[in-house]
Amino acid sequence: MTDHQFGPFGLSTGLDSSPHSLDAARAAEELGYPTIWLSGGPLPGLQTIVDLIEATKSIRFVSGILAVDQYSAADVSTTYAALEASAPGRFTVGLGGAHGPKPLATLNKYLDEVDVPLDRRVLAALGPRMLELARDRSAGGYPFLVTAAYSAEARKVLGPDKLLAVSHLVVLESDADRARAIARDTIGFFPQIPGYAASLKRQGFTEKDQAELPDHMVDALAAWGTPADIKAKLSEHLDAGADTVAVNVITGVTGPQPIEQWRALAPTLLA
Repeated sequence: MTDHQFGPFGLSTGLDSSPHSLDAARAAEELGYPTIWLSGGPLPGLQTIVDLIEATKSIRFVSGILAVDQYSAADVSTTYAALEASAPGRFTVGLGGAHGPKPLATLNKYLDEVDVPLDRRVLAALGPRMLELARDRSAGGYPFLVTAAYSAEARKVLGPDKLLAVSHLVVLESDADRARAIARDTIGFFPQIPGYAASLKRQGFTEKDQAELPDHMVDALAAWGTPADIKAKLSEHLDAGADTVAVNVITGVTGPQPIEQWRALAPTLLA
């Protein structure tokens, strides 16, 4: 496995440039989390990455991910260069989101144009061809909504020296019914997306599973329980070959960042 200094456990969350988000980033840093993987969907723009890095001292940020159909290679290159000059080593460019009939060709063309070193960019990767592209043209792959068994197979594709970073859902709730209900609210959206539906099918989840979200599927894709329970579940990815797990805490409510959950998990995850 590789050492990209992301630590075994980081955080995955959506942040913007608001005071609350900047405070959340500072709180994560103070708690000792080494890395924040910024969810691409909620990211309002590249300036947010600059604002977050300027608001903190040492925590690393990865754009997880920037959709290549929304951000030009030139703008990403300029942002990376500026941050590398002002805060070297603190920003890694995560790319993906190539839509249309030829996503691999689209990503290859983008990677030809973007001026970011190979070892400072990662690719969102679910299927085997995307993992191969991540292996050949970036530091490694960043999949989401995958099992530990997927991590073991992904490691085989990537080889021993490439980064495998896995984003995994976490619910800090010990009541099984409540925890699974919260997880289902999030998981249920993804089978509607063709790429995720295909990925889940490759992982052994049938169309019926994807429609009904049975307990065994929820338990495979979301870690819940006590901090110790959650660490044990997330560690399955590390044992299977992942280098780092981006902890995506969900609470079932829309609103402030889950700083209290980050705080409750930190003594166990960062021990």
